[in-house]
Amino acid sequence: MNIEFFAIMIPIISIVGAFIMIVYLRRYENIERMAMIEKGVSPEFLNIRKPRNTSFPLRAALLLIGAGLGLLMGHILERNFNMEEEVAYFSMLFIFGGIGLGIAYVIEENKNAKERNNL
Repeated sequence: MNIEFFAIMIPIISIVGAFIMIVYLRRYENIERMAMIEKGVSPEFLNIRKPRNTSFPLRAALLLIGAGLGLLMGHILERNFNMEEEVAYFSMLFIFGGIGLGIAYVIEENKNAKERNNL
């Protein structure tokens, strides 16, 4: 068989497989709920949702901002101070990315402390 056939079949099989998996998960969830109802147990506790965690977008945004500033500073160091290209870019990328994650941590901790005080 040629490589083009596999290149076409892989995405098709992946999409069909994901669809079948979702259908079966929903089907077995429904069967589980029906069994609970038959035994007299209320399935309402399955609907309890956890509060949404909004920290991922904050972390991702500050990490990307830090990475962008790191690349900018790496460029400045490379051009103005004649640093090696790899050292300038990677060091500034990691330093500013880490600073961005540190700021996200501080913001999340302040938010959690305010929520604990309000309770």
